Amino acid sequence: MHILILGSTGRVGRRILEKALADGHEVTALVRSLEKLKGIHSEGLTILQGDARNGVNLLAALRGAELVISCLGTDGGTVLTEFTPHLIEAMKTHGVSRIVTVGTAGILQSREHPGLLRYEAPDSRRSSTRAAEEHRRAWEQLAASGLSWTVVCPTYLPDGEPQGQYRAERDYLPEGGMSISVGDTAAFTYRVALAGEYVGCRVGIAY
Repeated sequence: MHILILGSTGRVGRRILEKALADGHEVTALVRSLEKLKGIHSEGLTILQGDARNGVNLLAALRGAELVISCLGTDGGTVLTEFTPHLIEAMKTHGVSRIVTVGTAGILQSREHPGLLRYEAPDSRRSSTRAAEEHRRAWEQLAASGLSWTVVCPTYLPDGEPQGQYRAERDYLPEGGMSISVGDTAAFTYRVALAGEYVGCRVGIAY
């Protein structure tokens, strides 16, 4: 399969990139800095330098792709809400329907406060909601796009190798879940993307 990976220089994206190449997939990585993927060499890897917020760059990166996996974060600003409309348009132009992104557990439904998202709930311990609000807007854009989308929503994300023993739940964080490693988040995201699971929903993951 030909996969476009966005955010491939980050903690989760780098692991997904390495896994996809190890499995023999053809991968395109759109990156701002070529230096950050220095040392990764594979016949199946095409690295393009550019900005995901640039529609022309996205159109070029999507050429030939069958699947998009985005691990882009907020970068402290409005990256997600700037790039998502361009991505949706580029995917429709190229006839690509499947998109899996990595979000945050803050945009899952609150169990204790029906009708609210976790970051909106009065018992949320977040000192700032800016990142969660950015993730929410990007999710809403995907939900309205008509694409085959999934937003993977990990809770606290420490570095660590995949254990393979975790819980996943549509639209909610598994009850009592406190953390999920980078390794398991990458493995789950990669699996869901290839298998076409959890289409049209957010999915919470935690141990």
